[in-house]
Amino acid sequence: MNKYTCIIIEDEPLALERTRNFVNKVPFLSLEATFDDALNGLAYLKSNQVDLLFLDINMDELSGIELLESSRIKSQVIITTAYQEYALKGYELNVTDYLLKPFTFNRFLQAVDKAQENLEHQNNQKNTPLDFIFVKTENRLEKVTLSEIIYIEGMRDYRRIHTLTQKIMTLQNFKELEKLIPSDLVCRVHKSYMVALSKIASIERSRIRIADQIIPISDTYRDFFFQKINSNA
Repeated sequence: MNKYTCIIIEDEPLALERTRNFVNKVPFLSLEATFDDALNGLAYLKSNQVDLLFLDINMDELSGIELLESSRIKSQVIITTAYQEYALKGYELNVTDYLLKPFTFNRFLQAVDKAQENLEHQNNQKNTPLDFIFVKTENRLEKVTLSEIIYIEGMRDYRRIHTLTQKIMTLQNFKELEKLIPSDLVCRVHKSYMVALSKIASIERSRIRIADQIIPISDTYRDFFFQKINSNA
């Protein structure tokens, strides 16, 4: 089970202790810090990323709503307050849930379960690589499906991307394309060529046959290319 870090910003000592006790009962939460005012909490958030924030609204100097409005908080946020009238404002600020004091442990658990689902969804999106990229053409961004790339050819100021369905001329250089395309899919073999490893038909000495084309392998890229080939063999 993944553990998620959290902090509590709450200026009422009894409410703070109650929320702390609830957090400690949840096995997937790790309490990193507590704060009795929003300014110190905000200072912590500026230098520390946490997954979940429990935030009171009515606090001196800076309210919870003002904290959310003035800062780019990336954490999941669960508001804890005794005031029902802030609920609409909280949802406008895209908070995860809104707990009205005094809330039960069961209601608290519903809120943190929702935060856990959101965090797991975010992690799954990060771990799932995209199967396409967008490249710059003269007047638009063109979508390229990575699995359809056969090879990429340098043509003076342009690169021509040969795919299974089309040929796309892009202004982006090879270095930019190498950053966009995963290195286990496409490999540079020459100053003027990149090839899709899975589309190679055969390799003979310093030449690659791919889609009825013969592409040279230059000395500069030879060792790196054959390392790639051998690692995939």
